[in-house]
Amino acid sequence: MDTVLPLLQTASRPAIIARVRTPPTRSRRPEPAVQRPRGRPPVPLDRIVATALQIIDDEGAEALSMRSLAQRLGSGTATLYRHFPNRVAVIAHVIDRVFGEVHLSAEELVAMELGDACRALAHNMFDALNRHRNVAPLLVEQVPVGPNAMALRERGIALLLDNGFPPRLAARSYATLARFVLGFAIQLVGRTDSPDDSQLATVFRSVDPSLLPATAAVAEELPVPLQDEFAFGLELILDGLTNYAAQPSNAVRRVTK
Repeated sequence: MDTVLPLLQTASRPAIIARVRTPPTRSRRPEPAVQRPRGRPPVPLDRIVATALQIIDDEGAEALSMRSLAQRLGSGTATLYRHFPNRVAVIAHVIDRVFGEVHLSAEELVAMELGDACRALAHNMFDALNRHRNVAPLLVEQVPVGPNAMALRERGIALLLDNGFPPRLAARSYATLARFVLGFAIQLVGRTDSPDDSQLATVFRSVDPSLLPATAAVAEELPVPLQDEFAFGLELILDGLTNYAAQPSNAVRRVTK
């Protein structure tokens, strides 16, 4: 007994120490997973389009790229590609945003005479493009089919149909009116002169009447301010459409040829 007890005590000491120092495996808590930094937060669609329009207004359409837009937003291009497949899609939204600034409801147009309604429509379109002069040339590249542009086209064509225009004539009349507005709006790009350009007026008034008698005869009226040209040309178009629609048999026959 005296020899066995010390042996048991000696043999059990390491086991006891091991049990105290080594906690059970099942009691260990799992180490927290390493959290990776998240990507950039999403940017609202409306803010992206507004910023793209601002770039075009400030620097021109050629300055707009996915990279320059992302930089202006303080974001990454991946954020933009969540909304748009490419730059062309961004431009389409920018164009439609500008058409959204034409605030003329169908009710307002219906309450006007045909000529007044067409005049208001054309002037409001021109004013919107005048506020964003670098946008007009983009309309040459693509026909606007966004929701705002479609709604505006719908109101214009409905106005003509409601005033007795046959469908074919109504479609062509609205297209002519819209192209007229666009043509003048494109001339606004880079234009910073005053309506009465004094330098150009001097050129016209100094022509030799023996060489250019017609120009000399109207020199006091030249150059015609762009806004006056627009208003005058619009009146000619509206008078022509009114007279054309007043003769439905002739109008239909000529348009369908």
